[in-house]
Amino acid sequence: MHNRPLLNRRLEGFGTTIFAEMSALAARTGAINLGQGFPDTDGPAEIAEAAARAVTEGRGNQYPPGPGVPELRLAVADHQRRFYDLEFDPDREVLVTAGATEAIAASMLALLEPGDEVIAFEPFYDSYAACIAMAGAERVPLTLRAPGFRPDLDALAEAIGPRTRLLLLNSPHNPTGMVLTRAEAAAIAELAVAHDLLVVTDEVYEHILFDGEHVPLIAMPGMRERTVSISSAGKTFSFTGWKVGWITASADLVAAVRTAKQFLTYVSAGPFQYAVAEALRMPEDYFTGLREDLRAKRDLLADGLAAAGFEVHRPQGSYFITTDITPLGESDGFAFCRALPGRCGVVAVPNEVFYDDAEAGRTQVRFAFCKRKDVLEEAVDRLGGL
Repeated sequence: MHNRPLLNRRLEGFGTTIFAEMSALAARTGAINLGQGFPDTDGPAEIAEAAARAVTEGRGNQYPPGPGVPELRLAVADHQRRFYDLEFDPDREVLVTAGATEAIAASMLALLEPGDEVIAFEPFYDSYAACIAMAGAERVPLTLRAPGFRPDLDALAEAIGPRTRLLLLNSPHNPTGMVLTRAEAAAIAELAVAHDLLVVTDEVYEHILFDGEHVPLIAMPGMRERTVSISSAGKTFSFTGWKVGWITASADLVAAVRTAKQFLTYVSAGPFQYAVAEALRMPEDYFTGLREDLRAKRDLLADGLAAAGFEVHRPQGSYFITTDITPLGESDGFAFCRALPGRCGVVAVPNEVFYDDAEAGRTQVRFAFCKRKDVLEEAVDRLGGL
């Protein structure tokens, strides 16, 4: 009946995500799911109560304003000032989105023309490749290599060509946990300015950082007018299902991204926006506590994985650990992850899915540690059986 494929060519190869496949495998086998990166406990009770209060008081149950509720935009601007000494006008330089995922999609659709090139750190979070493809642009990977996963700045300079329009950067980095140093951020900023590139930064793990510091590229000289800075509430406050994200950028860039965003979801998560506004004002010890709790979980899982025979790349940030399965006598991350639930009742994700250069990630496997301590202890116990 149909004489051509139903799915448009740009999205070929973007079928069911590996996360869906592995989560289904976990559900089917009763395995511990350390594949998908979502917490297994909710965030602060007072923030959940703020959301419930907003619903019952009728705040946000109808369409919120297009750019986001004023309370949240103000809270985002205050957060940027509080943590990074950055000034944004909450009315013109902040846009609320349906999570960071929509912020990335809207940015790619708004800022790219077909044929433009986008340089992104590889391995990349899978939505990056899909969003670049939907915009009709081409991705150019800058491969981060084990053990340190540092960006090769000479390779970055070489990758920039006449069609390069945008750098899509993620730090703290998913899946490797690499955190850009101030010197690396400064060097990347200099390249962006020299070549007049736009930069989109995914900073959703900004508060989940164990070593080093989070340096927003938008704070670097010459970057204020060319950078779209993206973050969200999901990772920082453990409410991933609320899908509340935001961008901060110059008024011109916000206007451009908002033009695309309004035709994607128009608005979203009305009552949750009021709750997230309160969350962003949590006291310092909340953010410190989050970091220290996850640091302990990182070390618990990293030590357990090392004891089980994996080569462990201990992350500087994010809530994922990248491992190498070569010491276990394995060479295929996909086969390893598909067999792991049957072997010891744990689910992980093969890093190969995050690479264009499949060979670079073939023996890497990612585990998430944003889980309860008892769950991680049980997972470590099971992995010990390998």
